[in-house]
Amino acid sequence: MEQITRAHVIGRLGDYLEQRMTLAELVDWAERMMMEADFAGDGTVRDIVARLGVADVRAFGLSWEDFEEMVGRLGYRAEVTLRPATARS
Repeated sequence: MEQITRAHVIGRLGDYLEQRMTLAELVDWAERMMMEADFAGDGTVRDIVARLGVADVRAFGLSWEDFEEMVGRLGYRAEVTLRPATARS
């Protein structure tokens, strides 16, 4: 059984924020991990993964403030970088 760590979760959050993964994919990953994985640490990782598992439900959603709180609990700080848009093919 896979053990999920803070590094796993911060990696998935980064993938979502940098558009390498959709919200549906993030939610699917979180739902699978809640059923299949063990969680490292004090319960923080499990709490955050559980929250991500319901992020596709309108009542729960996922705001920027939610991300800031999650990454803070994981020992990180969220920053935003804006760049000019480029032409997409």
